[in-house]
Amino acid sequence: MTELAHGTLRSLNHLCGYAITAIDGEFGKVHDFLFDDVSWTVRYVVADTARWLPGRQVLLAPAALGHPDWLGHRVPVNLTKEQISGSPPVEKDEPMSRQLEGKLARYYGWPLYWMEDLGGMAIPEAVADTGVNPDKPTIERRKRIEAAEHAHIRSIREVKGYHVEATDGAVGHVDDFIVEEETWAIRYVVVDTHNWVPGKRVLLPPSAFEKVSWSESNVHVPLTREQVKNSPPFDPSAPINHEYETRLYDYYGRPAYWP
Repeated sequence: MTELAHGTLRSLNHLCGYAITAIDGEFGKVHDFLFDDVSWTVRYVVADTARWLPGRQVLLAPAALGHPDWLGHRVPVNLTKEQISGSPPVEKDEPMSRQLEGKLARYYGWPLYWMEDLGGMAIPEAVADTGVNPDKPTIERRKRIEAAEHAHIRSIREVKGYHVEATDGAVGHVDDFIVEEETWAIRYVVVDTHNWVPGKRVLLPPSAFEKVSWSESNVHVPLTREQVKNSPPFDPSAPINHEYETRLYDYYGRPAYWP
C-alpha cells in the first residue's frame, strides 16, 4: 500500500482471492477484473460464485464496492444477495457488449461510464437505452456512436502473460497491474523480465505502450532492452512513493498522470 497525494496504489494480483461480502453475508471471492482498454480503467470485478450461483458470472462495478478491508482480505458490496441473484444473467465466457453493460447498469442503477467518455452524447437505444439516434449524424458523431457500440473490455487474467516486445526483441511478460484505489485507473503494468534479467520486475505506465496486439497476445514498447533493463527497479514488497514515481516518469520521459 502507498499513500500519495493523487491516490492509493494497489496490486490487482494481491486483491484476487479476497472474499466479497454482500449486505447480508459473504457470497463469493474476487476472481478477475475487467478493464477498459481505451482508458485503462477497471470497469468490473468478476466474482467467483460457483458454490452459490453455478454456471453464472457475477460482475460488480466499482460503484457497488465499499472500502476494502485490507487486513481481513474482504471487499464489501452495497447490495443484497437477492439483488445479485436477480441481476441480468452473464454466462461464463460471454463476450462483453455495450448492450449487456447497459442491462446491468439499468438493473443496478450504475452510471454509464462511456457516456462521460462521449461527453454526455446520446447513443443508440439498442446500445444502452439512454438516447435516440440522431436523424442525420455528422461523420464525427457517427464514428463516436459506432465506437460506443463496441465494448473495449479485457480480462486481467487473459492479459497476464502477454509478451512485452522492445524495439530489439522480447523483454519479458505482463505479470501484474497497479491500480489507483480511488479511481480504479490502471497506473502501471508490472513486467517480469526474469527470463532476461533474473529476478527483476519493472513498471511501465500504459502510456508507454506503443501497440497492443490482443490477437497475438503481446504489447510493444518504444524502448530498447537496455532501456528497460536500466529502468528504476520495482520491489513488490516496498511502497511505491512519490519520489519513485517521479524518477520513473523522468526516466521514460513521459508526462506524469497526476497534476
